[in-house]
Amino acid sequence: MSDIKELFRESPFEPLRYHMKSVMDCVKLVHPMFEAVRDGAHDKMQELAKKTFKAEHQADLIKDEIRQTIPKRFFLPVYRGDLLGYVKLQDDMADSVEDLAVLLTIKKLSLPAPLVDSVFAYLDKVQEVCDKALAITNYLPTLVQGDMAGTEAEHALEMVANLEKGEWEADRLQYTLSQLLFSHEDHMKPTDLFLWFRIFGELGQLANHAEKTGDRLRRMLST
Repeated sequence: MSDIKELFRESPFEPLRYHMKSVMDCVKLVHPMFEAVRDGAHDKMQELAKKTFKAEHQADLIKDEIRQTIPKRFFLPVYRGDLLGYVKLQDDMADSVEDLAVLLTIKKLSLPAPLVDSVFAYLDKVQEVCDKALAITNYLPTLVQGDMAGTEAEHALEMVANLEKGEWEADRLQYTLSQLLFSHEDHMKPTDLFLWFRIFGELGQLANHAEKTGDRLRRMLST
């Protein structure tokens, strides 16, 4: 693990970038997990779940180290609580991926063929939202160089607005997919129906946590 103290010396946002990289190690496993379920590759799904649990634990360790190391007495360009809140929202993303892995391995699920295209379209949108959150986190040091104002801040707010739009689009896809799911309820086991509804909801939570990082940044820029 990198020395978080050294990262703080570079920028108050460098540890956030380091943590986000670990979070995205979790997020990048979401698509393969759904592919494994689609293909009926249950052993592979179990392996991917184990990788997810390990990646989430690593993100937790980094989060805890940041909390313990974040300067308390030195000047920061933003409120210390906002930095801690930002880390928490990023970590919530990793937690959602872990919850997805749990839901996908509770039983040997099969993905109904009529849902496949819609599920992967939804997955792609959620991934897009997470990628936008990553881009914002990676832009944070540039904001510091620009004193959290000026053209850099304006660009950051544009990125936040784009992130929020992506999350809204993910919400719409989730709603449509849920309708499609229940249109096939007569052909599904009740437990499978319930689990898929929970899974789609957890994917929505992943996008929601990603979007909230943008909202937290807007708060930073407004104080």
